[in-house]
Amino acid sequence: MIDYIQGHTLLINKPLRWTSFDVVKKIRNTLRSALKVKKIKVGHAGTLDPLADGLLIVCTGKFTKRVNEFQAQEKEYIAEFTLGATTPSYDLETKINDTFNYNHINLKMLQNNVRSMTGNLLQSPPIFSAIKQDGKRLYEYARTGENVKIKKRMVYISKFEIIKVEMPKVCVKIVCSKGTYIRSLAHTFGKNLKSGAYLSKLTRTRIGNFELAQATDIQDFIDSFSNSIESDGRILI
Repeated sequence: MIDYIQGHTLLINKPLRWTSFDVVKKIRNTLRSALKVKKIKVGHAGTLDPLADGLLIVCTGKFTKRVNEFQAQEKEYIAEFTLGATTPSYDLETKINDTFNYNHINLKMLQNNVRSMTGNLLQSPPIFSAIKQDGKRLYEYARTGENVKIKKRMVYISKFEIIKVEMPKVCVKIVCSKGTYIRSLAHTFGKNLKSGAYLSKLTRTRIGNFELAQATDIQDFIDSFSNSIESDGRILI
Protein backbone atom coordinates (compact mmCIF):
# COMPACT_ATOMS: atom_id res chain seq x y z
CA MET A 1 0.00 0.00 0.00
CA ILE A 2 1.20 3.50 -0.78
CA ASP A 3 0.69 6.35 1.66
CA TYR A 4 1.25 9.47 -0.45
CA ILE A 5 0.49 11.83 2.42
CA GLN A 6 3.20 10.36 4.66
CA GLY A 7 5.58 10.17 1.73
CA HIS A 8 6.41 8.36 -1.48
CA THR A 9 8.87 8.59 -4.40
CA LEU A 10 7.47 8.48 -7.93
CA LEU A 11 9.44 7.89 -11.11
CA ILE A 12 7.71 9.72 -13.96
CA ASN A 13 8.52 9.74 -17.67
CA LYS A 14 8.15 13.47 -18.31
CA PRO A 15 6.45 14.16 -21.63
CA LEU A 16 7.97 16.44 -24.24
CA ARG A 17 6.90 20.09 -23.90
CA TRP A 18 5.73 19.68 -20.31
CA THR A 19 7.67 21.64 -17.69
CA SER A 20 8.80 19.78 -14.60
CA PHE A 21 6.36 21.95 -12.63
CA ASP A 22 3.53 20.87 -14.97
CA VAL A 23 4.16 17.29 -13.84
CA VAL A 24 4.24 18.28 -10.17
CA LYS A 25 1.03 20.29 -10.53
CA LYS A 26 -0.79 17.44 -12.29
CA ILE A 27 0.27 14.91 -9.64
CA ARG A 28 -0.62 17.27 -6.78
CA ASN A 29 -4.09 17.97 -8.19
CA THR A 30 -4.67 14.26 -8.86
CA LEU A 31 -3.71 13.32 -5.30
CA ARG A 32 -5.76 16.13 -3.75
CA SER A 33 -8.83 15.02 -5.66
CA ALA A 34 -8.33 11.29 -5.08
CA LEU A 35 -7.48 11.59 -1.38
CA LYS A 36 -9.99 14.41 -0.74
CA VAL A 37 -7.40 16.61 0.99
CA LYS A 38 -6.80 20.33 0.63
CA LYS A 39 -3.02 20.18 0.76
CA ILE A 40 -0.30 17.66 0.00
CA LYS A 41 3.40 18.29 -0.45
CA VAL A 42 4.74 17.40 -3.90
CA GLY A 43 8.13 18.35 -5.36
CA HIS A 44 10.56 17.23 -8.07
CA ALA A 45 14.26 16.43 -7.90
CA GLY A 46 16.17 17.82 -10.88
CA THR A 47 14.51 20.02 -13.49
CA LEU A 48 14.08 18.87 -17.07
CA ASP A 49 13.61 21.54 -19.74
CA PRO A 50 10.28 21.51 -21.64
CA LEU A 51 12.07 20.32 -24.80
CA ALA A 52 13.54 17.32 -22.96
CA ASP A 53 11.76 14.16 -21.91
CA GLY A 54 12.65 11.24 -19.69
CA LEU A 55 13.10 10.42 -16.03
CA LEU A 56 11.80 12.87 -13.43
CA ILE A 57 11.80 11.98 -9.73
CA VAL A 58 8.73 13.32 -7.91
CA CYS A 59 8.42 13.16 -4.12
CA THR A 60 5.31 13.49 -1.96
CA GLY A 61 4.73 14.17 1.73
CA LYS A 62 7.75 13.84 4.00
CA PHE A 63 9.78 12.40 1.13
CA THR A 64 10.07 15.94 -0.28
CA LYS A 65 12.88 16.31 2.27
CA ARG A 66 14.90 13.90 0.09
CA VAL A 67 14.76 16.13 -3.02
CA ASN A 68 18.28 17.51 -2.48
CA GLU A 69 19.61 13.97 -1.97
CA PHE A 70 18.20 12.84 -5.32
CA GLN A 71 19.29 16.04 -7.10
CA ALA A 72 22.90 15.44 -6.08
CA GLN A 73 23.08 12.05 -7.79
CA GLU A 74 24.75 11.26 -11.11
CA LYS A 75 22.63 11.74 -14.26
CA GLU A 76 22.64 9.91 -17.59
CA TYR A 77 21.30 11.34 -20.86
CA ILE A 78 20.89 10.40 -24.50
CA ALA A 79 21.33 13.58 -26.53
CA GLU A 80 21.24 14.60 -30.17
CA PHE A 81 23.49 17.45 -31.28
CA THR A 82 22.88 19.12 -34.64
CA LEU A 83 26.07 20.51 -36.18
CA GLY A 84 26.38 23.51 -38.47
CA ALA A 85 24.22 26.00 -36.58
CA THR A 86 23.75 27.72 -33.22
CA THR A 87 20.80 29.18 -31.31
CA PRO A 88 20.85 31.73 -28.45
CA SER A 89 19.36 29.16 -26.04
CA TYR A 90 21.68 26.37 -27.29
CA ASP A 91 18.58 24.29 -28.10
CA LEU A 92 15.34 24.58 -30.11
CA GLU A 93 13.68 26.99 -27.67
CA THR A 94 14.99 29.84 -29.84
CA LYS A 95 15.56 30.16 -33.57
CA ILE A 96 18.88 29.57 -35.36
CA ASN A 97 21.00 32.73 -35.19
CA ASP A 98 24.08 31.58 -37.12
CA THR A 99 25.14 28.81 -39.51
CA PHE A 100 28.53 27.20 -40.09
CA ASN A 101 30.21 24.77 -42.44
CA TYR A 102 30.52 21.21 -41.13
CA ASN A 103 31.82 19.43 -44.25
CA HIS A 104 35.35 19.34 -42.81
CA ILE A 105 34.25 17.26 -39.80
CA ASN A 106 35.08 13.55 -39.91
CA LEU A 107 34.66 10.67 -37.44
CA LYS A 108 38.21 10.99 -36.08
CA MET A 109 37.59 14.67 -35.27
CA LEU A 110 34.34 13.74 -33.51
CA GLN A 111 36.07 11.07 -31.43
CA ASN A 112 38.94 13.40 -30.47
CA ASN A 113 36.42 16.04 -29.48
CA VAL A 114 34.58 13.57 -27.26
CA ARG A 115 37.79 12.65 -25.44
CA SER A 116 38.45 16.31 -24.68
CA MET A 117 35.03 16.72 -23.06
CA THR A 118 35.31 14.27 -20.16
CA GLY A 119 36.52 14.86 -16.62
CA ASN A 120 36.26 18.20 -14.82
CA LEU A 121 34.98 20.97 -17.09
CA LEU A 122 34.48 24.66 -16.38
CA GLN A 123 31.09 25.30 -17.95
CA SER A 124 29.13 28.45 -18.75
CA PRO A 125 25.37 27.92 -18.27
CA PRO A 126 23.15 29.09 -21.16
CA ILE A 127 21.87 32.68 -20.95
CA PHE A 128 18.38 31.18 -21.37
CA SER A 129 18.39 29.39 -18.01
CA ALA A 130 16.80 29.83 -14.60
CA ILE A 131 20.08 30.24 -12.70
CA LYS A 132 20.13 33.38 -10.57
CA GLN A 133 22.95 35.88 -10.92
CA ASP A 134 22.98 39.16 -9.01
CA GLY A 135 19.37 38.58 -7.95
CA LYS A 136 17.94 37.92 -11.42
CA ARG A 137 17.34 34.79 -13.49
CA LEU A 138 19.66 34.58 -16.48
CA TYR A 139 16.69 34.31 -18.87
CA GLU A 140 15.48 37.68 -17.56
CA TYR A 141 18.72 39.28 -18.78
CA ALA A 142 18.34 37.45 -22.10
CA ARG A 143 14.77 38.61 -22.69
CA THR A 144 15.64 42.26 -22.10
CA GLY A 145 18.82 42.06 -24.19
CA GLU A 146 20.96 43.07 -21.22
CA ASN A 147 24.61 42.02 -21.40
CA VAL A 148 25.82 39.99 -18.45
CA LYS A 149 29.03 38.07 -17.86
CA ILE A 150 27.90 34.58 -16.93
CA LYS A 151 29.78 32.98 -14.08
CA LYS A 152 31.32 29.62 -14.99
CA ARG A 153 31.03 26.59 -12.75
CA MET A 154 32.79 23.26 -12.49
CA VAL A 155 30.97 20.11 -13.61
CA TYR A 156 32.16 16.54 -14.01
CA ILE A 157 31.56 14.41 -17.12
CA SER A 158 32.33 10.75 -16.39
CA LYS A 159 31.19 9.42 -19.77
CA PHE A 160 30.74 11.02 -23.19
CA GLU A 161 30.40 8.54 -26.02
CA ILE A 162 29.13 8.64 -29.59
CA ILE A 163 26.19 6.33 -30.29
CA LYS A 164 25.36 7.25 -33.88
CA VAL A 165 26.44 9.76 -36.53
CA GLU A 166 24.14 10.86 -39.36
CA MET A 167 25.61 14.23 -40.32
CA PRO A 168 24.80 16.85 -39.33
CA LYS A 169 23.29 14.98 -36.34
CA VAL A 170 25.41 13.26 -33.70
CA CYS A 171 23.76 11.10 -31.04
CA VAL A 172 25.71 10.75 -27.76
CA LYS A 173 25.40 9.22 -24.30
CA ILE A 174 26.48 11.48 -21.44
CA VAL A 175 26.93 10.64 -17.75
CA CYS A 176 27.50 13.75 -15.64
CA SER A 177 27.32 15.45 -12.27
CA LYS A 178 24.55 17.60 -10.85
CA GLY A 179 24.23 21.02 -12.49
CA THR A 180 25.55 20.03 -15.92
CA TYR A 181 23.84 21.75 -18.83
CA ILE A 182 23.72 19.40 -21.81
CA ARG A 183 22.80 22.42 -23.96
CA SER A 184 26.12 24.02 -23.04
CA LEU A 185 27.95 20.80 -23.89
CA ALA A 186 26.33 20.86 -27.33
CA HIS A 187 27.44 24.46 -27.87
CA THR A 188 31.01 23.67 -26.81
CA PHE A 189 31.01 20.50 -28.92
CA GLY A 190 30.33 22.51 -32.07
CA LYS A 191 32.77 25.27 -31.14
CA ASN A 192 35.60 22.75 -30.62
CA LEU A 193 35.02 21.47 -34.16
CA LYS A 194 35.35 24.99 -35.61
CA SER A 195 31.67 24.86 -36.47
CA GLY A 196 28.49 25.28 -34.43
CA ALA A 197 26.03 22.94 -32.72
CA TYR A 198 22.83 23.01 -30.73
CA LEU A 199 20.90 20.46 -28.70
CA SER A 200 18.08 19.08 -30.85
CA LYS A 201 16.87 16.19 -28.65
CA LEU A 202 17.39 15.15 -25.03
CA THR A 203 16.19 12.22 -22.91
CA ARG A 204 17.22 11.65 -19.32
CA THR A 205 17.64 7.91 -18.85
CA ARG A 206 18.99 7.62 -15.31
CA ILE A 207 19.33 9.43 -11.97
CA GLY A 208 21.59 7.55 -9.56
CA ASN A 209 20.20 3.99 -9.45
CA PHE A 210 16.79 5.01 -10.83
CA GLU A 211 16.25 4.06 -14.50
CA LEU A 212 13.85 5.47 -17.08
CA ALA A 213 12.63 1.90 -17.69
CA GLN A 214 11.14 2.00 -14.17
CA ALA A 215 9.21 5.21 -14.81
CA THR A 216 5.45 5.62 -15.31
CA ASP A 217 3.78 7.79 -17.94
CA ILE A 218 1.85 10.63 -16.33
CA GLN A 219 -1.49 9.53 -17.85
CA ASP A 220 -0.95 5.96 -16.62
CA PHE A 221 -0.36 7.36 -13.12
CA ILE A 222 -3.63 9.32 -13.25
CA ASP A 223 -5.58 6.33 -14.62
CA SER A 224 -4.19 4.02 -11.92
CA PHE A 225 -6.35 5.70 -9.25
CA SER A 226 -9.61 4.15 -10.48
CA ASN A 227 -11.07 1.90 -7.72
CA SER A 228 -7.76 1.86 -5.84
CA ILE A 229 -8.51 4.03 -2.79
CA GLU A 230 -9.49 2.48 0.56
CA SER A 231 -11.72 4.23 3.10
CA ASP A 232 -8.73 5.25 5.26
CA GLY A 233 -7.13 7.09 2.33
CA ARG A 234 -4.45 4.54 1.53
CA ILE A 235 -3.98 3.65 -2.11
CA LEU A 236 -3.62 0.06 -3.26
CA ILE A 237 -1.14 0.72 -6.11
